[in-house]
Amino acid sequence: MSASTQQLKLKFFPATPERWADIEQLFGERGACGGCWCMYWRVPRSQWTASKGLKNKNSFRKIVSSEQQPGVIAYHGSEPIGWCAVAPREVFTGLSRSRVLKPIDDNPVWSITCLFVKKPYRRQRVSVRLLEAAVQFARKKGAQIVEGYPTAPTMEQTPDPFVYMGVPSAFIAAGFKEVARRSPSRPVMRFRFA
Repeated sequence: MSASTQQLKLKFFPATPERWADIEQLFGERGACGGCWCMYWRVPRSQWTASKGLKNKNSFRKIVSSEQQPGVIAYHGSEPIGWCAVAPREVFTGLSRSRVLKPIDDNPVWSITCLFVKKPYRRQRVSVRLLEAAVQFARKKGAQIVEGYPTAPTMEQTPDPFVYMGVPSAFIAAGFKEVARRSPSRPVMRFRFA
């Protein structure tokens, strides 16, 4: 039975050192996309570009090994099939350098900067469930607000690599609300705990 025809029973776990091999398996040789290894928003752009591939991988492995738990992994059975990066906003220094994604107020927030789902499992609401798991993970860590920056597609079919920060419909389904939009294609969405 293919992944598209079966009911997905997912489990979610924080990215801890003992799960590094699962992250490697999920991200594959390309580091999820173009040698990123989920470092794009964490370092200056020039450093990220110069480090594509193995250097970014080594940097991300150090983060995971340091017990920071930089995100949540989705599993279908024992197979890692999805990733969501979530951490306090200040970890993602690139967000502050963005005119479109700069802070909208002084509230401390946790940010979601990456969603990656293994190809056979895409378009099955895995992203929604990853977002829900990321919100609960952040809540356990003391977050009051979780923020995301999805890409609002500007054409009928946007290629998957260009929506690595998610799409608005997934965030809405996970309980987020749009709170700002400085660009037609990039809303700022928040989940606020009561």
